[in-house]
Amino acid sequence: MGINTERDVEANLQIGPTDQGMVRLFVEADSLEIPMDFDPEEAEEIADEIRAAAQAARALKR
Repeated sequence: MGINTERDVEANLQIGPTDQGMVRLFVEADSLEIPMDFDPEEAEEIADEIRAAAQAARALKR
């Protein structure tokens, strides 16, 4: 399975700062909880990757 494989799974994504100065991405689906902590610099790199992917996806729809 890859990034282009569709799945029929509902998930909740929460993003916010922790009290330890990290940025947490928290994914919850069914009975699974995945907390992922990143330092602020890593979080900014992830944000840049998300923006680049959004731009590329937008270009495919034209």
